[in-house]
Amino acid sequence: MPTTYAIPDGRTVMAATTYTGTGATQTINNSANGVSFQPDLVWVKGRSGATDHAWYDAVRGVQKQIESNTTTAETTETTGLTAFGSTGFTIGALAQMNTNAATYVGWQWNAGGSTVTNTSGSISAQVRANTTAGFSVVTYTGTGANATVGHGLGVAPRMFIVKERSVAGDDWYVYHASLGAANTVFLNTTSASTAGGSAAWNSTAPTSTVFSLGTSVGVNQNTQTYVAYCFAAVAGYSAFGSYTGNGSADGPFIYTGFRPRFVLIKMSSAVAFWRIHDTSRNPSNVADLSLYPNANYADTTAVSEYWDILSNGFKLRTSDSEQNANGGTYIYMAFAENPFKYANAR
Repeated sequence: MPTTYAIPDGRTVMAATTYTGTGATQTINNSANGVSFQPDLVWVKGRSGATDHAWYDAVRGVQKQIESNTTTAETTETTGLTAFGSTGFTIGALAQMNTNAATYVGWQWNAGGSTVTNTSGSISAQVRANTTAGFSVVTYTGTGANATVGHGLGVAPRMFIVKERSVAGDDWYVYHASLGAANTVFLNTTSASTAGGSAAWNSTAPTSTVFSLGTSVGVNQNTQTYVAYCFAAVAGYSAFGSYTGNGSADGPFIYTGFRPRFVLIKMSSAVAFWRIHDTSRNPSNVADLSLYPNANYADTTAVSEYWDILSNGFKLRTSDSEQNANGGTYIYMAFAENPFKYANAR
Protein backbone atom coordinates (compact mmCIF):
# COMPACT_ATOMS: atom_id res chain seq x y z
CA MET A 1 0.00 0.00 0.00
CA PRO A 2 1.52 3.37 -0.98
CA THR A 3 2.68 5.73 1.77
CA THR A 4 0.60 8.86 2.30
CA TYR A 5 2.58 11.81 3.64
CA ALA A 6 1.08 14.66 5.66
CA ILE A 7 3.30 17.03 3.65
CA PRO A 8 3.70 15.52 0.16
CA ASP A 9 5.49 18.66 -1.07
CA GLY A 10 7.75 20.59 1.29
CA ARG A 11 7.52 23.66 -0.93
CA THR A 12 4.04 24.31 0.48
CA VAL A 13 5.34 24.99 4.01
CA MET A 14 9.11 25.65 3.89
CA ALA A 15 11.25 27.65 1.47
CA ALA A 16 14.86 28.68 0.99
CA THR A 17 14.62 31.67 -1.34
CA THR A 18 17.66 33.47 -2.74
CA TYR A 19 17.38 37.06 -3.90
CA THR A 20 19.42 40.15 -4.78
CA GLY A 21 19.01 43.41 -2.92
CA THR A 22 17.86 46.60 -4.64
CA GLY A 23 18.17 49.17 -1.86
CA ALA A 24 14.45 49.91 -2.32
CA THR A 25 11.23 48.25 -1.19
CA GLN A 26 10.75 44.88 -2.86
CA THR A 27 8.64 41.75 -2.46
CA ILE A 28 10.44 38.41 -2.25
CA ASN A 29 8.38 35.64 -3.84
CA ASN A 30 8.96 32.12 -2.51
CA SER A 31 7.27 30.38 -5.46
CA ALA A 32 9.10 27.29 -6.69
CA ASN A 33 7.71 25.45 -9.72
CA GLY A 34 4.36 27.11 -9.22
CA VAL A 35 4.09 26.36 -5.48
CA SER A 36 4.09 29.14 -2.87
CA PHE A 37 2.79 29.93 0.62
CA GLN A 38 2.44 32.73 3.18
CA PRO A 39 5.34 32.48 5.64
CA ASP A 40 4.97 33.02 9.38
CA LEU A 41 8.70 32.88 10.17
CA VAL A 42 11.25 34.56 7.91
CA TRP A 43 14.98 34.23 8.61
CA VAL A 44 17.17 36.34 6.30
CA LYS A 45 20.96 36.19 5.96
CA GLY A 46 23.25 38.15 3.66
CA ARG A 47 25.36 35.90 1.47
CA SER A 48 27.80 38.27 -0.22
CA GLY A 49 28.82 40.23 2.86
CA ALA A 50 29.15 40.03 6.62
CA THR A 51 25.69 40.88 7.96
CA ASP A 52 23.76 39.92 11.07
CA HIS A 53 20.97 37.38 10.76
CA ALA A 54 17.44 38.84 10.77
CA TRP A 55 14.45 36.90 12.16
CA TYR A 56 10.83 38.06 11.83
CA ASP A 57 7.62 36.23 12.67
CA ALA A 58 3.90 36.89 12.34
CA VAL A 59 3.17 36.55 16.07
CA ARG A 60 5.59 39.27 17.20
CA GLY A 61 4.61 41.23 14.07
CA VAL A 62 6.24 42.96 11.13
CA GLN A 63 9.26 45.20 11.74
CA LYS A 64 10.14 43.26 14.94
CA GLN A 65 13.64 41.85 14.46
CA ILE A 66 15.89 39.55 16.46
CA GLU A 67 19.33 38.27 15.43
CA SER A 68 20.53 34.71 16.02
CA ASN A 69 24.23 35.67 16.05
CA THR A 70 23.79 38.30 18.79
CA THR A 71 22.25 38.63 22.24
CA THR A 72 20.56 41.93 21.45
CA ALA A 73 16.94 42.47 22.41
CA GLU A 74 14.16 42.73 19.85
CA THR A 75 14.37 45.92 17.78
CA THR A 76 11.86 47.71 15.60
CA GLU A 77 13.19 48.08 12.05
CA THR A 78 10.77 50.21 10.08
CA THR A 79 12.57 49.42 6.83
CA GLY A 80 13.07 45.72 7.60
CA LEU A 81 10.38 43.14 6.91
CA THR A 82 7.21 45.18 6.38
CA ALA A 83 4.66 42.54 5.30
CA PHE A 84 3.98 38.81 5.19
CA GLY A 85 2.34 38.12 1.83
CA SER A 86 0.47 35.20 0.31
CA THR A 87 3.54 34.20 -1.72
CA GLY A 88 6.42 35.56 0.34
CA PHE A 89 7.39 38.73 2.19
CA THR A 90 8.06 42.42 1.57
CA ILE A 91 11.17 44.27 2.76
CA GLY A 92 12.19 47.90 2.94
CA ALA A 93 15.61 49.40 2.40
CA LEU A 94 17.30 48.06 5.56
CA ALA A 95 20.88 47.39 4.46
CA GLN A 96 21.06 44.22 6.55
CA MET A 97 18.59 42.56 4.19
CA ASN A 98 18.39 44.74 1.08
CA THR A 99 21.66 46.42 0.05
CA ASN A 100 21.73 47.14 -3.68
CA ALA A 101 23.37 44.27 -5.64
CA ALA A 102 24.12 42.22 -2.49
CA THR A 103 22.85 38.64 -2.35
CA TYR A 104 20.68 37.08 0.36
CA VAL A 105 18.78 33.97 1.35
CA GLY A 106 15.42 33.95 3.13
CA TRP A 107 14.47 30.72 4.94
CA GLN A 108 10.73 30.60 5.59
CA TRP A 109 8.24 28.39 7.44
CA ASN A 110 4.44 28.28 7.46
CA ALA A 111 2.92 28.24 10.97
CA GLY A 112 -0.72 28.00 9.99
CA GLY A 113 -1.95 31.53 9.54
CA SER A 114 -3.80 32.47 12.76
CA THR A 115 -2.71 33.32 16.30
CA VAL A 116 -4.68 32.11 19.32
CA THR A 117 -4.38 32.30 23.08
CA ASN A 118 -3.14 28.97 24.44
CA THR A 119 -3.80 28.17 28.11
CA SER A 120 -2.51 24.58 28.14
CA GLY A 121 0.44 25.57 30.32
CA SER A 122 0.77 27.44 33.60
CA ILE A 123 1.78 30.48 31.50
CA SER A 124 -0.75 31.73 28.97
CA ALA A 125 0.80 32.11 25.51
CA GLN A 126 0.07 33.46 22.08
CA VAL A 127 0.50 30.61 19.60
CA ARG A 128 0.39 30.23 15.85
CA ALA A 129 0.64 26.52 15.03
CA ASN A 130 0.67 24.40 11.90
CA THR A 131 0.00 20.93 13.30
CA THR A 132 0.30 19.28 9.87
CA ALA A 133 3.78 20.72 9.31
CA GLY A 134 4.86 20.40 12.95
CA PHE A 135 5.79 24.05 13.48
CA SER A 136 4.60 26.75 15.85
CA VAL A 137 5.57 30.24 16.96
CA VAL A 138 4.92 30.97 20.65
CA THR A 139 5.22 34.19 22.65
CA TYR A 140 4.92 34.38 26.43
CA THR A 141 5.90 36.40 29.50
CA GLY A 142 8.19 34.84 32.09
CA THR A 143 7.31 34.32 35.75
CA GLY A 144 10.69 33.46 37.28
CA ALA A 145 9.26 30.20 38.67
CA ASN A 146 9.16 26.71 37.18
CA ALA A 147 6.42 26.75 34.57
CA THR A 148 4.92 25.20 31.44
CA VAL A 149 3.93 26.82 28.13
CA GLY A 150 1.56 25.45 25.49
CA HIS A 151 3.04 24.95 22.02
CA GLY A 152 -0.08 23.99 20.05
CA LEU A 153 1.45 21.14 18.03
CA GLY A 154 -0.52 18.19 19.42
CA VAL A 155 2.68 16.11 19.57
CA ALA A 156 5.88 16.66 21.53
CA PRO A 157 8.36 18.93 19.72
CA ARG A 158 11.73 17.43 18.92
CA MET A 159 13.42 20.82 18.98
CA PHE A 160 12.60 24.33 20.10
CA ILE A 161 14.50 27.61 20.23
CA VAL A 162 13.79 30.30 22.84
CA LYS A 163 14.96 33.93 22.77
CA GLU A 164 14.31 36.69 25.29
CA ARG A 165 12.87 39.70 23.47
CA SER A 166 12.68 42.50 25.99
CA VAL A 167 16.22 42.83 27.33
CA ALA A 168 19.65 42.31 25.79
CA GLY A 169 22.37 39.92 26.91
CA ASP A 170 20.67 36.52 26.91
CA ASP A 171 21.56 33.61 24.65
CA TRP A 172 19.33 31.76 22.19
CA TYR A 173 18.47 28.60 24.15
CA VAL A 174 17.94 25.39 22.18
CA TYR A 175 16.23 22.21 23.34
CA HIS A 176 16.94 19.18 21.16
CA ALA A 177 15.46 15.75 21.85
CA SER A 178 18.78 14.03 21.13
CA LEU A 179 20.38 15.96 24.00
CA GLY A 180 17.46 15.50 26.39
CA ALA A 181 15.92 17.85 28.92
CA ALA A 182 18.99 17.80 31.17
CA ASN A 183 21.02 19.70 28.57
CA THR A 184 20.90 22.77 26.41
CA VAL A 185 22.92 24.36 23.61
CA PHE A 186 22.92 27.93 22.32
CA LEU A 187 22.21 28.99 18.74
CA ASN A 188 24.30 32.17 19.04
CA THR A 189 27.49 30.50 20.31
CA THR A 190 29.95 27.76 19.44
CA SER A 191 29.70 26.18 22.91
CA ALA A 192 29.23 22.47 23.38
CA SER A 193 26.07 21.15 24.97
CA THR A 194 25.92 22.07 28.65
CA ALA A 195 24.12 20.51 31.59
CA GLY A 196 21.85 23.53 31.87
CA GLY A 197 18.60 21.69 31.40
CA SER A 198 17.53 22.05 35.01
CA ALA A 199 17.57 25.84 34.88
CA ALA A 200 16.33 26.02 31.29
CA TRP A 201 13.82 23.16 30.91
CA ASN A 202 13.23 22.10 34.53
CA SER A 203 14.82 18.77 33.44
CA THR A 204 11.45 17.88 31.91
CA ALA A 205 10.90 16.74 28.33
CA PRO A 206 8.11 18.45 26.38
CA THR A 207 4.76 16.73 26.07
CA SER A 208 2.13 16.77 23.34
CA THR A 209 0.73 20.00 24.80
CA VAL A 210 3.46 21.92 26.67
CA PHE A 211 7.17 22.52 27.05
CA SER A 212 8.66 23.12 30.49
CA LEU A 213 10.70 26.05 31.77
CA GLY A 214 13.03 26.32 34.73
CA THR A 215 14.13 29.56 36.35
CA SER A 216 16.91 30.64 33.97
CA VAL A 217 16.59 34.30 33.02
CA GLY A 218 17.32 33.27 29.43
CA VAL A 219 13.95 31.53 29.16
CA ASN A 220 11.85 32.62 32.14
CA GLN A 221 12.72 35.89 33.86
CA ASN A 222 9.80 37.46 35.70
CA THR A 223 7.89 40.01 33.54
CA GLN A 224 10.22 39.63 30.54
CA THR A 225 8.90 38.60 27.12
CA TYR A 226 10.06 35.65 25.02
CA VAL A 227 9.52 33.95 21.68
CA ALA A 228 9.83 30.19 21.08
CA TYR A 229 10.04 28.40 17.73
CA CYS A 230 8.85 24.81 18.14
CA PHE A 231 9.41 21.95 15.69
CA ALA A 232 7.94 18.44 15.67
CA ALA A 233 9.03 15.62 13.38
CA VAL A 234 6.77 14.90 10.40
CA ALA A 235 7.51 11.75 8.39
CA GLY A 236 8.68 12.61 4.89
CA TYR A 237 9.06 16.32 5.71
CA SER A 238 11.15 17.02 8.83
CA ALA A 239 13.71 15.15 10.90
CA PHE A 240 15.61 15.92 14.13
CA GLY A 241 18.33 13.59 15.30
CA SER A 242 22.01 13.02 15.90
CA TYR A 243 24.94 11.24 14.31
CA THR A 244 28.46 10.20 15.28
CA GLY A 245 31.42 11.31 13.17
CA ASN A 246 34.03 8.94 11.75
CA GLY A 247 36.83 11.43 10.97
CA SER A 248 36.94 10.37 7.31
CA ALA A 249 36.34 12.20 4.03
CA ASP A 250 33.98 9.29 3.39
CA GLY A 251 31.77 10.47 6.23
CA PRO A 252 28.56 9.08 7.70
CA PHE A 253 25.27 8.97 5.83
CA ILE A 254 22.32 10.37 7.79
CA TYR A 255 18.94 8.98 6.76
CA THR A 256 16.06 11.47 6.89
CA GLY A 257 13.51 9.77 4.63
CA PHE A 258 13.48 12.69 2.20
CA ARG A 259 15.68 14.88 0.03
CA PRO A 260 16.51 17.83 2.30
CA ARG A 261 15.88 21.41 1.28
CA PHE A 262 17.54 22.72 4.45
CA VAL A 263 19.92 21.12 6.97
CA LEU A 264 21.22 22.67 10.20
CA ILE A 265 23.89 20.89 12.25
CA LYS A 266 25.89 21.52 15.43
CA MET A 267 28.62 19.50 17.08
CA SER A 268 27.18 19.05 20.57
CA SER A 269 30.14 17.26 22.14
CA ALA A 270 32.68 20.08 21.63
CA VAL A 271 33.07 23.70 20.61
CA ALA A 272 32.01 24.19 16.97
CA PHE A 273 30.09 26.51 14.69
CA TRP A 274 26.51 25.80 13.68
CA ARG A 275 26.18 25.23 9.91
CA ILE A 276 23.39 25.54 7.36
CA HIS A 277 23.24 23.95 3.92
CA ASP A 278 20.30 24.32 1.55
CA THR A 279 19.56 23.31 -2.02
CA SER A 280 18.76 26.85 -3.17
CA ARG A 281 22.32 28.03 -2.56
CA ASN A 282 23.72 24.60 -3.47
CA PRO A 283 21.50 23.14 -6.23
CA SER A 284 23.98 20.35 -7.06
CA ASN A 285 26.43 18.13 -5.21
CA VAL A 286 28.81 18.46 -3.66
CA ALA A 287 27.22 21.06 -1.37
CA ASP A 288 30.04 23.37 -0.36
CA LEU A 289 28.40 26.61 0.81
CA SER A 290 27.84 27.17 4.52
CA LEU A 291 26.20 29.90 6.54
CA TYR A 292 26.51 30.07 10.31
CA PRO A 293 23.59 30.99 12.63
CA ASN A 294 26.03 32.08 15.33
CA ALA A 295 28.16 34.35 13.09
CA ASN A 296 27.69 37.17 10.60
CA TYR A 297 30.00 35.62 7.98
CA ALA A 298 29.19 35.66 4.28
CA ASP A 299 28.61 32.42 2.36
CA THR A 300 31.71 30.27 2.83
CA THR A 301 33.04 27.80 0.29
CA ALA A 302 35.68 25.30 1.40
CA VAL A 303 36.64 21.66 1.01
CA SER A 304 36.01 21.35 4.75
CA GLU A 305 32.32 22.10 4.10
CA TYR A 306 31.63 19.29 1.61
CA TRP A 307 28.31 17.41 1.85
CA ASP A 308 26.10 15.44 -0.51
CA ILE A 309 22.38 16.09 -0.29
CA LEU A 310 20.67 12.89 -1.41
CA SER A 311 17.17 11.60 -2.17
CA ASN A 312 16.77 10.13 1.32
CA GLY A 313 19.20 12.09 3.50
CA PHE A 314 22.64 13.66 3.49
CA LYS A 315 26.24 12.43 3.62
CA LEU A 316 29.35 14.13 4.95
CA ARG A 317 32.25 14.37 2.49
CA THR A 318 34.76 15.93 4.86
CA SER A 319 36.90 15.00 7.84
CA ASP A 320 36.51 18.51 9.24
CA SER A 321 36.29 18.18 13.00
CA GLU A 322 33.38 20.61 13.33
CA GLN A 323 31.22 18.35 11.15
CA ASN A 324 32.80 14.90 11.27
CA ALA A 325 35.32 14.36 14.06
CA ASN A 326 35.95 10.71 14.85
CA GLY A 327 33.62 9.88 17.72
CA GLY A 328 32.15 13.38 17.81
CA THR A 329 28.42 13.80 18.44
CA TYR A 330 26.32 16.09 16.25
CA ILE A 331 22.70 17.21 16.30
CA TYR A 332 20.71 18.24 13.26
CA MET A 333 17.38 19.41 11.96
CA ALA A 334 16.34 18.95 8.34
CA PHE A 335 13.35 19.87 6.18
CA ALA A 336 12.27 18.26 2.93
CA GLU A 337 12.40 19.32 -0.63
CA ASN A 338 10.50 16.09 -1.39
CA PRO A 339 9.68 12.90 0.52
CA PHE A 340 11.79 9.90 -0.55
CA LYS A 341 8.80 8.48 -2.44
CA TYR A 342 8.91 11.46 -4.82
CA ALA A 343 12.56 12.48 -4.63
CA ASN A 344 15.05 12.22 -7.46
CA ALA A 345 18.82 12.02 -7.16
CA ARG A 346 20.68 15.28 -7.75
